[in-house]
Amino acid sequence: MQIIIVGCGKVGSTLAEQLSQEGHDISVIDINEKIVEEVSYKYDSLGVVGNGASHLTQVEAGIEKAHLLIAVTGSDELNLLCCLIARKVGDCKTIARVRNPIYSKEINFIKEELGLSMVINPENAAASEITRVLRFPSAISIDRFNKGRVELLNFKVQDGSILHNISVKEIASKLHCDVLVCTVERAEEVIIPNGEFIIKEKDVVSIIASHKKAVEFFVKIGVISNPVKNAMLIGGGALSYYLANQLIGYGIDVKIIEQDLNRCEVLTELLPRAMIINGDGTNQSLLKEEGIEETESFASLTGLDEENVLLSLYAHSKTKGKIITKVNRIAFDDVINNLELGSVIYPKYITAEYIVQYVRAMNNSIGSNVETLYKIKKDKAEALEFYVNEDSKLIGIPIEKLNLKDNLLICCINRSGKIITPRGQDCIVKGDRVIVVTTNLGYQDLADILRG
Repeated sequence: MQIIIVGCGKVGSTLAEQLSQEGHDISVIDINEKIVEEVSYKYDSLGVVGNGASHLTQVEAGIEKAHLLIAVTGSDELNLLCCLIARKVGDCKTIARVRNPIYSKEINFIKEELGLSMVINPENAAASEITRVLRFPSAISIDRFNKGRVELLNFKVQDGSILHNISVKEIASKLHCDVLVCTVERAEEVIIPNGEFIIKEKDVVSIIASHKKAVEFFVKIGVISNPVKNAMLIGGGALSYYLANQLIGYGIDVKIIEQDLNRCEVLTELLPRAMIINGDGTNQSLLKEEGIEETESFASLTGLDEENVLLSLYAHSKTKGKIITKVNRIAFDDVINNLELGSVIYPKYITAEYIVQYVRAMNNSIGSNVETLYKIKKDKAEALEFYVNEDSKLIGIPIEKLNLKDNLLICCINRSGKIITPRGQDCIVKGDRVIVVTTNLGYQDLADILRG
C-alpha cells in the first residue's frame, strides 16, 4: 500500500521502519530536513520537507494515490488538520495521534466528525498496558485477545521455580493447569517449543490462557498474582496522568512525585484522589521518606530514559514491589534486558503495534481478518488473532492434518465465546477467532500459516 507518515519523531520513524519491513511504499513528511533525509535513506522511503498540513506538501508526498495517511507530529491539532486535508484531497484512510487529556473524552466525537479511521494516544495505550501488569504483577507483560477473554502473559522463571527442568507437556500432567506455552526466550533465542521442550531457570516464558486459568497457574507455581494495592509514580507527565486515572478506578492508591510545581497544581485538580508530591524523584532521601521501601509498585515515568533506568535499579534495591520502567529511545536492548528493570514499557512500540495491526487489517485477503496483533519478544515474534470468514482454506480440516509452516503455534480458538485449547483433532470453523504465535513475521491472513 501507499502510506504517508507525517512527523518523523520517535513514533514516526518507528512506523516507517516497521511498515517498510512489511513491504509498503512509504512517504515521510517533516519540517526538519536532516531528519527527513535520515529516515528516507534508512527506510528507502520518499522524503518530503514541509508542513504536513499543507495541500501542496501532501500532493508532493503522493496523497492523491495514497491508501493511508498517519499523522504523528508533536501537535494534536496539526495531526487532526493533516488528516482533514488528506480526506479532502485524496481518497484515503487517516490515523491521528492525539495525546492531550483535554480531548480524551471527545475522541469518539472527533473521530466521527473528521472521518478518521483511528485515533491513537500513545500515553493512554501505554498506561493501559501498565495497568494490566499491576493488576497481575506476576507477569512482565500482558496482551489481551477476544476483548479480554484470553491473555498472553510473559513471565521470567525464577531461581528455584518448580518449572525448572520440567517439559512443556508436564505442565498439564503434573500441575494440572490448562495453559499453553507459546514461546520461550533463552538468551538471545526465541523458541516456539514442542511438548518435549525443557524449561529452565531464567527463561522468559509466554503462556496463553483465560484470566482465571492464568491465575490458577501462577498460584500453583508459587507466584503471587494478587493486584498491587498502591503505586508510586515518578514523573507527572501525560502517561502518569492516564495511568493514575486507571489505577484509581481499580481502587489502587496512587502517589505521584513531580518536580514542576505548576504541573503538580494541575495534577491536583485533575486527580483529586491521588497524592501529588512536589519534589525531585531522583532524591533518595525523598523516596525513602515517601515510602519506597513499602510500596507495592514503582514506575519511573520521567522524560529521560537514563533517569528512568537508574531510578528503577535503585527501586529494585529497596523494594520487593513490582517495577515498571518507561523507555523511549535507548536502543541497547541486550543491555536493558540484563538489568533488573521489571516490566519495560516502550510507548512508541505500543503505538506502532496498534497502527501496524490496522494496516494489516486493511490488507486482508478473503479468508480471514487480522483482528489483533502484538509484537512480542522484542519484535522477534508476533501473536495474531484472526477472524475466520467462510472462504478460509483451513475450515473443516483437523489441525493435525494441516501442512503448517515451522516456528508457529495455533494457541487458541474462540468459538462463540467458548475458549478452546486446540488439539490435533480440532477443526477451525467459520466465525472462529484463532490466535497464532509465530517467529515468522508479517502474516496478513490465516492461510499464511500453511506451506505452499
